[in-house]
Amino acid sequence: MTYSRLSSESELIALRGCGVSTYRMVLTAVIMSFLVTVLTFVFNEQIVPAANYQASLTLDKVLKSDKPTFKQENIFYPEYRYVQQNDGDKEKILTRLFYADKFDGKQMKGLTIIDRSQEGLNQIVVAESSQWNPTQSVWDFYNGTIYLIAPDRSYRNIVRFEKQQLKLPRTALDVAQRSRDYGEMNIIQSLEQLELERLGGDEQKIRKLQVRIQQKFSLPFICVVFGLVGAAMGSIPQRTGRGTSFGVSVIVIFTYYLFYFITGAMAQAKILSPFMGAWLPNFVFLGVGIFLLRRVTRS
Repeated sequence: MTYSRLSSESELIALRGCGVSTYRMVLTAVIMSFLVTVLTFVFNEQIVPAANYQASLTLDKVLKSDKPTFKQENIFYPEYRYVQQNDGDKEKILTRLFYADKFDGKQMKGLTIIDRSQEGLNQIVVAESSQWNPTQSVWDFYNGTIYLIAPDRSYRNIVRFEKQQLKLPRTALDVAQRSRDYGEMNIIQSLEQLELERLGGDEQKIRKLQVRIQQKFSLPFICVVFGLVGAAMGSIPQRTGRGTSFGVSVIVIFTYYLFYFITGAMAQAKILSPFMGAWLPNFVFLGVGIFLLRRVTRS
């Protein structure tokens, strides 16, 4: 809108007559856009996720004041691994299945665990309760039974216990505790959540989180793209009013975000890579801005 106003009042023509190139005139908008990009990145990383998380906690407290912020019932967590087949393909198989009836914020109740992580040895653990031991990084199981199963699927041994420590990942505890939404995590928290999801092997969640992480990097650079495209379009010699300039700005922004959501959905559907799904709109509109800028320079 600013550059269109300058162009309609022949200010840009006067600058060109004084020897100022179009690149120099647009450079101011680009530099300002870079500054806004940095501010946007810091704002999105330091303020927005924490604010969204606190807002979510506040809303839960108001609407569900008697309900804790962790998952209470039916804690279900599968772990998978990939096994190389003779034909070169990888087959996804279940490594461990963790299930608990309830979680009171400290202990799991009514546990059943199917463990197939050890080659040639499967075990089923059934326990009344369990608690994560942070000092030893193990699970303390209480009042349960361990069924050891041989490769031929016959019972090898049955062990009853009042207390038994098992070295299992604490992932199930992380799943039971309140997990943040994508908009409530910064990049570091998103990367930590990605590692957690990879242990579970849920490809859909992993893919979605990979796309969201890339979008956290690409989103602030929209400022540079809009700055270049807007300055290049506004520098075209023409006489337009404020209403027309505003309408063109809205159309450009709407078109960008439509393309942004489409490529993001294509990346989640594995049509595009997470990187291309997040950055392709920036590359396309950056190319459009450079094309318009060169066109204005030649005119």
